[in-house]
Amino acid sequence: MEDGESSEIGNPNWEIALRKCENILASGTKSMKIKAMVNLAKYSKKAPEHVLSRFIPILNEILGHNAIANNSFPDSLQHAAAYCLKCIACRGDGSLAIEMGRHGVSHTLIKVLPWAEGMMEKSLLKCLMVVVSFCSKSREVVGANGGLIIIVGLLITCRNDVRLYLLEILSALTLLREVRKELIGIYALGFLVEAAGVGSMISRERACQSLGLIGVTKQTRRTLVELGVIPVLVELFRIGDNTMKLVAANSLGVVARLDYIRQVAQAGAIPLYAELLKGPDVSGKEITKNMFCILALEEANAVEIVGHLVRILREDDGEAKVAAADVIWDLSANSNTIFVIRDSGAITILVELLSHGSQEGKLNVSGAFSQLSYSESGRLALADAGAIPILIDLLHEETEELSDNVVESLSNFHEDPLYRDILSDLVNNPSFRNMQNRLFSNRTTDGNMPGYLPRALRTMSVEDFISNQDQV
Repeated sequence: MEDGESSEIGNPNWEIALRKCENILASGTKSMKIKAMVNLAKYSKKAPEHVLSRFIPILNEILGHNAIANNSFPDSLQHAAAYCLKCIACRGDGSLAIEMGRHGVSHTLIKVLPWAEGMMEKSLLKCLMVVVSFCSKSREVVGANGGLIIIVGLLITCRNDVRLYLLEILSALTLLREVRKELIGIYALGFLVEAAGVGSMISRERACQSLGLIGVTKQTRRTLVELGVIPVLVELFRIGDNTMKLVAANSLGVVARLDYIRQVAQAGAIPLYAELLKGPDVSGKEITKNMFCILALEEANAVEIVGHLVRILREDDGEAKVAAADVIWDLSANSNTIFVIRDSGAITILVELLSHGSQEGKLNVSGAFSQLSYSESGRLALADAGAIPILIDLLHEETEELSDNVVESLSNFHEDPLYRDILSDLVNNPSFRNMQNRLFSNRTTDGNMPGYLPRALRTMSVEDFISNQDQV
């Protein structure tokens, strides 16, 4: 495929060039084969993909023949094949890399890699990085043939110019459950934390996903925290795009848990979760709610969290206010945060939302008030803010859950001697009694007695964000 083979260098007759190159690779001398592969690599950016794909099995056979048969060091012919495969793999949108997976190139790469040095090692690693990034089958092949041990071994001794390739290969391989287990078993989690902190954002996102999946057990969480995973995840949360923010936020929640909430807050995560709450993604709101419920178990964190929620209630649009009220609903189920909510000024703003907000906003506020009404200080703050008459006005709302929350709140007020007289007529009304009975029956059937919200500490799995690993 030389310049003279076409009348115009930018527009060669690819079929003629293809046949000539195939003939040389099949029966030419060693020097002719090397020259043909160098030229093929040169034209890999221009040649049609269907032309390049026809050379993949030929190059794969040249690359792997001697090394696989004899465990011998690669020769110059294999150097040229490795370089050519690397150039082809890097072409286009990944379809050629997937084609390489179908022809077993990943198996050949991992077999030859331990014997390679210098520029050939670099070509093999870059080719392998692209192939395992795009092709799930190749990840499985590499993982099943000792690939993790080879990659980790190279990371221990490698040169700086190939380290990023190795880390990106590692992040792709750890999308496999078996590889994650093996990585834990060989005490090499530090390399995955490193992979989350450097390299392309696609690779860092994969590493972030894997860290969340690995961090589900107490022992691995402790190891990851000791390896410095929290600031790495917080940084990804800060700089990532929307998808990265979701993955980092969720992985951080999985890894942090109760033992490390102080470190998470000190790393600056709370303002990032507050911003995620204001965004359009429903998953982001759910992740934030779950994480805020955990972080708020520390009083200093609760003060900061509620401060952000109050700012959202005062300054942001209706949808963000609804989300903030939803978080306050969950936080109100924790007796330790009731005083924080009361002293923050949130209740006055929530009363306004209960009166003039959307149906969903009213539901969330009524849920928060139903929880706050279980404490004496909560009832006092609600009454001072004018919540009681608004709750009475909402008593016959069509939405059953909203009505139940109102009944729960007013029932709690009625139990308090300070408010019993003003609510006696209402509470003793047969229709109100019927609503109380329905509320008690519903909560008992659901296993949720009034005053307890099991939804407050739900945890979302990172698996929810790995919808199609082949597209990572």
